[in-house]
Amino acid sequence: MFYTRIPVPKSTGYSSENLNKATRYFSLVGIIVGGVGALVFYATSMLFSIYPSVLFSILSMILITGAFHEDALSDFCDGFGGGYTKEKILEIMKDSRIGTYGAIGLILLILMKIFLLAEIDPLKIPIILIAAHALSRVNPVLLMFSSQYVREDSTSKSKPVGETKSIITLVIAIVLGLLPLILISYQTIPFLVAAMLLIFLYFRYYVHKKLGGYTGDVLGALQQLSEVGFYITFIIVDKLL
Repeated sequence: MFYTRIPVPKSTGYSSENLNKATRYFSLVGIIVGGVGALVFYATSMLFSIYPSVLFSILSMILITGAFHEDALSDFCDGFGGGYTKEKILEIMKDSRIGTYGAIGLILLILMKIFLLAEIDPLKIPIILIAAHALSRVNPVLLMFSSQYVREDSTSKSKPVGETKSIITLVIAIVLGLLPLILISYQTIPFLVAAMLLIFLYFRYYVHKKLGGYTGDVLGALQQLSEVGFYITFIIVDKLL
């Protein structure tokens, strides 16, 4: 209900406790979202060339999440691009208007996804989409576990955001995030995991230096950057091995 636009029963009530518990299934949501993208790619590739098929796939995943993480990346780019203090960064990120940094960030993000996926063997793209969306969602959970939420004032436009310090939640998220990798060449897996860890460590250092913690937009941006990092790493390793 929180992470996608997939309809759920109205009886599923919202509570902070449920949202925090849902964090452990963030990687599972990635498997579902990536699975939708994989199915759309597979279906459209029977009719179109690689670029339209990849574009349709990306569009389907944006629609199913309601551009949840893309919106976060845009706000992140605006805040960290235009803000020089913690207060200014937070102020910019809660502004609903998109700025120059946010627009450029979104354009580059979509273009990178299209061109990177088009570099991959079309037969491998479906599983890569599933694996990338699952594993990239481990990093935000890891950041929630190892950092603190930077609380904003009551006028914030920010969406609710889960918090977790539960080791069980972290373990479940990691296991679900790693699960799709069993369908990828075992030689590639260590490089993908190492790349995700490096992205996490640098990103955590950067946001801690600027904010001292995380916000919902920071978590969404980390997922998007981790996803792109997954594609880049896979392409490099796949060509070298």
